[in-house]
Amino acid sequence: MIPFDNRDGWIWLDGDFVPWNDARFHICTHALHYGSAVFEGERMYNGRIFELEAHTRRLFTSAETLDFEIPFTEAEINTASTEACRHNGLEDCYVRPIAWRGAEQLSVSALHTKTHVAIAVWEWPKYFDTAKLRRGIRLTWAKYRRPPADAAPTSAKAAGLYMICTISKNAAERAGYDDALMLDSSGNVAETTGANVFFIRDGAIYTPKADCFLDGITRRTVIALARTKGFEVIETRIRLEELNSFSECFVTGTAAEVTPVAEIGEHAYTPGAITFDLMEAYTLHVTQAPASISRQLESAEA
Repeated sequence: MIPFDNRDGWIWLDGDFVPWNDARFHICTHALHYGSAVFEGERMYNGRIFELEAHTRRLFTSAETLDFEIPFTEAEINTASTEACRHNGLEDCYVRPIAWRGAEQLSVSALHTKTHVAIAVWEWPKYFDTAKLRRGIRLTWAKYRRPPADAAPTSAKAAGLYMICTISKNAAERAGYDDALMLDSSGNVAETTGANVFFIRDGAIYTPKADCFLDGITRRTVIALARTKGFEVIETRIRLEELNSFSECFVTGTAAEVTPVAEIGEHAYTPGAITFDLMEAYTLHVTQAPASISRQLESAEA
């Protein structure tokens, strides 16, 4: 893997493109010490960033939640995101906008810090190899639980909220698993360290209520796609004792897209027709997005 601090290319930083290796900030930056940063993970397919406007809107909403203001308009960030891909000669890639508090003040108080914004893009293959996508990934249990919404700004895609995800993801990989499943503060199923989770029982699709973790843009897209295909989608509390009652399981996210799950700890699942159907539908939607599908999704979401 090429280190991310030593790559060729260009990064959009505070309104200008700078060489990748020159995109630097000071060691006393507030975000590095206090986690005061928000970001997005986006994908460009065939020259189009999927749900760009929705991602940018969430970036701004996340910044507002963390009490700082992004010094650009949403339209400017949308344009810069697309231009960053073009400037690097990419049509299929990962897009990472990030906004953070600068180094003007280094204390818990941050009223006098300046907000910076950067957009980095890079080539991004499938998150898991083809064989693993067919048989399903393996999940273990995360050490930490997702905090409730009254204990942390869980609606924001904030950098600090991912600390417990990194701990759990590292432990899972060391133990030979692909990822870890996190519970909410009440002990119900929440999500993995970086993706939303879905289960299938008797032809219906179940997913946890997104009230202590991000209601992912991929999650919402898959729910809409499933409903256009006539599947019942139920957002509900999912208790641990229910896990053996489901036949299929999959996760969704910008990186994971739609990925089958074969195992969660002691619980086994067999990727089946519904999961593969939604995998295919999602791939078609993000790579082609024909008008008919877009209209159907708008109707389903309405």
